[in-house]
Amino acid sequence: MSAPKLLILYGSQTGTAQDTAERIGRQAQRRRMQVKAEALDSYNVANLISESLVVFVCSTTGQGDPPDNMKNFWRFVFRKSLPAGSLCRLDCAVLGLGDSSYPKFNFVAKKLHKRLMQLGASVLLPVGLADDQHDLGADGVIDPWLTSFWERAQALYPTPAGQSLISVDEPLPPRYVFRFLDDVTENRADRRRVPEPPISPSQTHTFPGRVVSNKRVTHASHFQDVRHIEFDITGSDIEFTAGDVVMMRPCNTPEDVEQFCQLLRLDPDRQFTLSPTNYSVPARLAQPCTVRHLVESFLDIAAVPRRSFFELLATFATNELEREKLSEFNSAQGQDELHAYCNRPRRTALEVLTDFPHTTAELSVDYLLDLFPEIQPRSFSIASSLLAHPNRIQILLAVVHYKTKMHLPRKGLCSSWLLSPHSHMCTFVAILVPFCLYTANVLYFGCRSQSKDFYCSSEWEEMEKAGQLTLFTAFSRDQEDKIYVQQRVQEQAELLWDLIANKNGYFYIAGNAKQMPTAVCDALKEGFQSQGGVSSAEADEMLVAMERAGRFQSETWS
Repeated sequence: MSAPKLLILYGSQTGTAQDTAERIGRQAQRRRMQVKAEALDSYNVANLISESLVVFVCSTTGQGDPPDNMKNFWRFVFRKSLPAGSLCRLDCAVLGLGDSSYPKFNFVAKKLHKRLMQLGASVLLPVGLADDQHDLGADGVIDPWLTSFWERAQALYPTPAGQSLISVDEPLPPRYVFRFLDDVTENRADRRRVPEPPISPSQTHTFPGRVVSNKRVTHASHFQDVRHIEFDITGSDIEFTAGDVVMMRPCNTPEDVEQFCQLLRLDPDRQFTLSPTNYSVPARLAQPCTVRHLVESFLDIAAVPRRSFFELLATFATNELEREKLSEFNSAQGQDELHAYCNRPRRTALEVLTDFPHTTAELSVDYLLDLFPEIQPRSFSIASSLLAHPNRIQILLAVVHYKTKMHLPRKGLCSSWLLSPHSHMCTFVAILVPFCLYTANVLYFGCRSQSKDFYCSSEWEEMEKAGQLTLFTAFSRDQEDKIYVQQRVQEQAELLWDLIANKNGYFYIAGNAKQMPTAVCDALKEGFQSQGGVSSAEADEMLVAMERAGRFQSETWS
């Protein structure tokens, strides 16, 4: 009897869904299954009709959109020409990763689950709706969902006779084997060279840009350091319009790279090649590659590690105390302890290694790419126009710097990297997601204080004087009673109704993703009711219709 096969397909924007997919893959390996985990757009979707068992793991981005690495699959699977019973031989399950504070909570997973059933697939259990807002985080849903999935899957696809499960204490084979090149070290003149990643067929463009300006725009007494940063993109042929986004992939600090190499007894200048076991070599890692480049530009050693990190680390533990603690962090019952140890103080993966010195000493270099995820690019709204600033991209960036119970303050990887003396070169990937502008521009700008964090105030005032902009401000802390943007929206209900209902206007929200977007939307819909005489349900449908037509868009961040 041959081992059953499991295919895990994921749509992941920031790496979380990929991490979950790989976790499911490891559980399948321990059940002696033949397993493969792959991004949805890397998989030949035409082969889906011949698969037997598939788990789909997908996150939701933006306003209910699929992640970038599953958009081609998304378009294909919703073709009206697909026969209703085309997936009748498929057993499957769908696990969604989302955050219930967003209005389109797990929209992609819900819609995919429904579509698979329409195409005749046998869905083994209800769609999993993991929620970051759960007391135990996403794992509060994922753990019981996986328990149910394995009960159903193993009833249909049992472990081959005579074979037992692989113990959780035993390391699985690594994804790659390191082959070090004898007597070959890095040319120090190339140390700052950044290998060019491949350009995908989507609307992306990669270019190494140079920081030409970095100015603080908040008052020195303000609690938050916000920077206006300008990059030179001369010769790039990059084009962008209002609302486009620039993405940057930061590097780890030289100090962290040095500490990491010392902990693992690695020569940073030594070169190696990767021999994959069942995976392709990451395209961003040139072959051969130096240890320094791998640690500096690829491994996310400064991130707060996920549960999977502790799962793998525990398999190397020989010290009894360290093994017990790592096993606890990896258990469903130990998630409160893990949150208190790791997530709450924002402890980095590098700091965890220093806390478990005996286990770190046992780590094999072959498992580095299993243990540490790839550094993900960071997205920033472009705050400039090529018409006004040719060959330049400008962004506003809030420097992440705060204290926890950890000895050293917590710093954002990308903001620290951009402020470092090493940031004279950085790689851009501009993703074109244009907003639309029209001539009657109305801006509602909210911040804490007019004198401390009123970004781009001189530009807004100049546009207002020139008749190009109508400006309404809400400085929440400049008076005893706090004033917020949603109040200004309520006050200007007549103006907004005229722009939207009579002049086909567009409405955009940008800012913090917590309460503000919902409060502003509620104020807008109240205006529809008071000025347009529509019902609450009709006001909801108006906003939905605007979104479908591209006339309403929200860009928010946590």
